[in-house]
Amino acid sequence: MAKKIVDYDESKIKTLSSLEHIRLRTGMYIGRLGDGSNPDDGIYILVKEVIDNSIDEFIMGSGKRIDITLKNNHVHVRDYGRGIPLGKVIECVSVINTGAKYNSEVFQFSVGLNGVGTKAVNALSSWFRVVSIRDGKCSEAVFERGVLKSKRKGTVKPDVKNGTLVEFIPDENLFNDYEFSPEFMQKRIWNYAYLNTGLTLVFNGERYISKNGLLDLLESEMGTSGLYPMGYYNGKQIEFAFTHSHSYGESYFSFVNGQYTTDGGTHLSAFKEGFLKGINEYFRKSFRSEDVREGTAAAVAIKIQSPIFESQTKNKLGNTEIRSWIVNETKAAVDDWLHKNPESAKKLEDKILANEKLRTELNTVKKEAKEAARKIAIKIPKLKDCKFHLGENKRGEETMIFITEGDSASGSMVSSRDVYTQAIFAMRGKCENMFGKKKADIYKNAEMYNMMMALGIENNIEGLRYAKIIIATDADTDGFHIRNLLLTFFLSFFEELVTTGRVYILETPLFRVRTKKETRYCYSEKERDKDIAALGVSSEITRFKGLGEISPKEFGQFIGSDIRLLPVSVQSLKKVPEILEFYMGKNTPERREYIMKNLLAEVDV
Repeated sequence: MAKKIVDYDESKIKTLSSLEHIRLRTGMYIGRLGDGSNPDDGIYILVKEVIDNSIDEFIMGSGKRIDITLKNNHVHVRDYGRGIPLGKVIECVSVINTGAKYNSEVFQFSVGLNGVGTKAVNALSSWFRVVSIRDGKCSEAVFERGVLKSKRKGTVKPDVKNGTLVEFIPDENLFNDYEFSPEFMQKRIWNYAYLNTGLTLVFNGERYISKNGLLDLLESEMGTSGLYPMGYYNGKQIEFAFTHSHSYGESYFSFVNGQYTTDGGTHLSAFKEGFLKGINEYFRKSFRSEDVREGTAAAVAIKIQSPIFESQTKNKLGNTEIRSWIVNETKAAVDDWLHKNPESAKKLEDKILANEKLRTELNTVKKEAKEAARKIAIKIPKLKDCKFHLGENKRGEETMIFITEGDSASGSMVSSRDVYTQAIFAMRGKCENMFGKKKADIYKNAEMYNMMMALGIENNIEGLRYAKIIIATDADTDGFHIRNLLLTFFLSFFEELVTTGRVYILETPLFRVRTKKETRYCYSEKERDKDIAALGVSSEITRFKGLGEISPKEFGQFIGSDIRLLPVSVQSLKKVPEILEFYMGKNTPERREYIMKNLLAEVDV
């Protein structure tokens, strides 16, 4: 049958208003929508965009306090800055490319340079209110889904301070069944406090203040695990804190103008380069980068006038002109700190030498396992690779590797995957518990070694071949155990994979409810019961006990455009050793007691 050709003429060309474009293409403005279960979900980006404006006021010397209230998904942010000019209140929150952030005299180190942030919040909220107060006068505007509903001007009582109030409720039609996580909110607000010493943030009545900036941040993340007292430097445009721990890998927290750049960027790579040069300058050695950086934990924040981010959500900095001064200033600061702290310098040197020894031992193990270490020269067992890989081209960011338990689960996925962007690594079953093991032990375990080689992370995670690492195990006791074993492996040896948001859990349906006319897939018992009520009690109900029971035709839906991924995140690095010790260490009486108290019997329905 010949395909119908649709007329393509002037009538097919559409011009969307700014409001329509934001609501139709939300991903361009706030990234993912989500439901609040991930710290990068859209509802948190909306809050961030509003608070960023208040932070910009503080940076410019206006207002030392920000009040934030969250109740029943109603967000309230009040700052005590200069207030939006009263004659431009409506335009500043509703007209794209309108604002003072383009004027470097008014805002020198702003995050929001695109004139989009608050407009997107307005457009994506079911209700939005802004009030600006300046010298006893005020201007108010109320919107619904970006459409102006009311406006008024007036005066305020003499004791009301200047500033801006923004209130909004994220649109439930866009953010389905969402819920704010107080934990995610608190972490964001603490970051604001760490990056802005002298600022007081009050969230739901609780005060957040930092006296020592990034030192406080790194201490909150690392606890007492540092090998030496933390190094610290605070310059005009760069601030950083650093230490080393016994952990494998590296942990970095990088910021640009207060924006948490989860994917780093040129400022972080320049810091790493300057850090290495400063250490080599002091010791008058030529230590290798991997030996210096192994076990590093650092927080870095810079301020620049015209940041270039790779997306509206600002996760990665792209400015190249900043490299030189960051390298030189970091190098000089590290060298100076080491001269002033000789005892810490000695402990740092011991750590670097220990890393050199470990690397030598690993090289010996590699040589002993020469046949297994031929990497890509041989075909990695159980790996069904994809055509594209991370960093090769634009589609590299779409790539993912599914780690499955056994051939039955991988069988359905192999048949239904996208061979260009989806790879599959099938394990034989339960892998070894790698808690408390040395990195050299990876080379003595064929399965863990093959997984490491498949991911391309043998030397460091910069060689990672896939944008997402997805753990795809059955939703039963064995599946959960395997999931924990894999997470233990990543957190023990490649912690940065987790902290940079590369590791996910695949969610697949637990039930299928269908009639002759319609089929629905349910991810919980609540969804199952709802769909049974909708389709009728005579519906056929299937319980998927394992991934292998889902046919290739069906599986294509669950790893395609409708894929559901649960990101694995770490709220505090200092808690990781304690958690791994409790759940994956020796079988202590405390753990046995915990299991007995929390044991749930699985009942098939």
